[in-house]
Amino acid sequence: MTLQKKIMLEDSELPKQWYNLTPDLPTPLNPPLGPDGKPITPEMLAPVFPMNLIEQEVSQQRWIDIPEPILEMLASYRPVPLVRAYGLEKALGTPAKIFYKNESISPVGSHKGNTAIAQAWYNKQFGIKRLTTETGAGQWGSALAYASALLGLECKVFMVRVSFDQKPYRKMMMNTWGATCVPSPSTETQTGRNILAEFPDTPGSLGIAISEAIEQAVTDPKGETRYSLGSVLNHVMIHQSIIGLETKKQLAKVGIKKPDVVVGCCGGGSNFAGISFPFMYDKVNGADIKIVGIEPFSCPTLTKAPFLYDHGDVARMTPLLPMYSLGHTFIPAPIHAGGLRYHGMAPLVSAALRDGLMEARAVHQSECFEAGLLFAKTEGIIPAPETTHAIAGAIKEANIAKEEGKEKVIVFNFTGHGLLDLVGYEKYMTGQLKDYEYPAEEIAKNLEVLKGYPLPV
Repeated sequence: MTLQKKIMLEDSELPKQWYNLTPDLPTPLNPPLGPDGKPITPEMLAPVFPMNLIEQEVSQQRWIDIPEPILEMLASYRPVPLVRAYGLEKALGTPAKIFYKNESISPVGSHKGNTAIAQAWYNKQFGIKRLTTETGAGQWGSALAYASALLGLECKVFMVRVSFDQKPYRKMMMNTWGATCVPSPSTETQTGRNILAEFPDTPGSLGIAISEAIEQAVTDPKGETRYSLGSVLNHVMIHQSIIGLETKKQLAKVGIKKPDVVVGCCGGGSNFAGISFPFMYDKVNGADIKIVGIEPFSCPTLTKAPFLYDHGDVARMTPLLPMYSLGHTFIPAPIHAGGLRYHGMAPLVSAALRDGLMEARAVHQSECFEAGLLFAKTEGIIPAPETTHAIAGAIKEANIAKEEGKEKVIVFNFTGHGLLDLVGYEKYMTGQLKDYEYPAEEIAKNLEVLKGYPLPV
């Protein structure tokens, strides 16, 4: 056999440092702001996060050492293969070489374990005994449940209500690893009770679930609880950089100095940052690489929202973050890509778009599921609905290469499998899924609450 299908790394080749894009941004990152409009201090975040993670959040270091205990836990599934999608290439008739980073082989079935393990370890080191978090599709909640089990921590997950109903087996995964999972909004927090009183039939949102999780963390009278976030924040982007760092080593093994195109799906920003930020380092230093973030038309944060300061949650418990945002009161349509239904975008990803290090594209869920089915038929793995956005983006780029007659190298992040998302596939194949484009007038209405807020520079 002459085909090189999988490009593997030895355990000894696991990256020993994470990459932080912050010092390499062409324009300095705007700081998070407090209610008074002034930059927040690390001490102001202390009730929410342990100080060792806050230090990473504000770090200006380009390279951050990965502690040995974290490396040992990551090595249970990392490095993960970089796979050449020969079947997909053949079906498309493209001269492009398509590679995907297969994050679906992790114990939780997605990339989310990369930061869940790190965050749980840092919290344990700080003496924390209980973690609270939110989850959309359930991938992040499952990952933190798994990481908490590894480190002997309690874990409470507020799962967006529509996803809780659509994906009952995600809850069972969390329960299996010892975590408690409740639908959000819930009656367990004041935020949840307020929302339910006003909107009893709400499908919920990540912004609501974040508020509930933070509220439970900061109201622990013993101070033994902290909040853990699976995306958006700088330290999460740092932890996920291991994806792109491995990918660069793997491409080098087959003589590829750089890809022509890097693609990832965008919700809060973590998987996209993971695959793309190490390549943005090359781009900042002169490499010609096209980097594309793909998001849903129903939640068009990067393609339709303005760049401004907004809260990361409905109850405005988070600081003001500099990001592209649809407004923290945004309630998304109940599409099946639950992990992409967030109103904002990671400040670092937002800054990368603002500075021209990447471009963004929106797609409809029908195009995504069509891409997912083609991938399943040609490559064998059933993708998560979120992942189908990246596949749709890669297919678009492969078709462009075909039109141009160029043998481009395309790399995308296969963020997770869809074995617990088959209801979405069933609805697509039986004609029950409808495309939805979030109206510009609704965005404008959401943003009215931000009048008078400071603007990023």
